[in-house]
Amino acid sequence: MTQRSKSTLFLIEQLIVIAVFAICATACVSILTAAYFYTDDSSSTSNAFIRAESAAEVFKASDGDYTKIASILKGSAVPGTSNGSVVTIFYDSSWAEVSEYGASYVLRVLVNSPAQNSQGKSIITGEVSVGRITGEELVSFPVAARTK
Repeated sequence: MTQRSKSTLFLIEQLIVIAVFAICATACVSILTAAYFYTDDSSSTSNAFIRAESAAEVFKASDGDYTKIASILKGSAVPGTSNGSVVTIFYDSSWAEVSEYGASYVLRVLVNSPAQNSQGKSIITGEVSVGRITGEELVSFPVAARTK
């Protein structure tokens, strides 16, 4: 009788150890999954910021001329609408330029009409934005260039 109760206690102890191990393994897997998605989001935001910063530099270098911006960035340009001219570039999930149909991300450069500042100089303003194709915006900021 004592032999049988010792083996039963040993079996119960092993089941408790396995249950604790399973709980710890589940917690580790969920932490690693969250870390993966956090890293992926961080990488996307970083790449979006790099592309947006480059587009802003091109905006300034081209004095806000949307045709020059489209030519340098190899994007498609839509001339003056009510919101201004727009240059659009599409990227896939690894940030390589693609057509609209294989895109995961989109960069838009909005070029507004020229305006006069307080010193009488002509300034072109705009906005650079990068986001997911689903509509989630990753980076967006205003830009301006002085025309010659």
